[in-house]
Amino acid sequence: MPKIGRLVKQPNRQLLLSQVKWCSSYLCKLLGLMFRRALKPGEGLLMVEPRASRVATSIHMLFMAFPIAAIWMDGDLRVIDKVMAKPWRLAYVPIKAARYTLECSPHILKSVEIGDQLSFES
Repeated sequence: MPKIGRLVKQPNRQLLLSQVKWCSSYLCKLLGLMFRRALKPGEGLLMVEPRASRVATSIHMLFMAFPIAAIWMDGDLRVIDKVMAKPWRLAYVPIKAARYTLECSPHILKSVEIGDQLSFES
């Protein structure tokens, strides 16, 4: 059973997403949000790598029907990069090594800045 939780912005504990899937398996990360038609409100996917990397946290947008926000975080869930990823683009790579990649609705890009501290609550 996958772990589902909430993503909040510190220090004021602002709720960003209410239904975030913790994605640490190879298959979960491989599929990501491919072949989905849309995201439900408050839904996101948090892909987790065992260690920080630029290559392992890069994403592609092949087989995607809609744009998403891609937000990369370091091992402490501090935001290090963000982008609106458009469908059918080959690759998006963070500017620095990341351990976590959040895929969610683009509207969240207005609420998150580089350097923000986030937390996952299961």
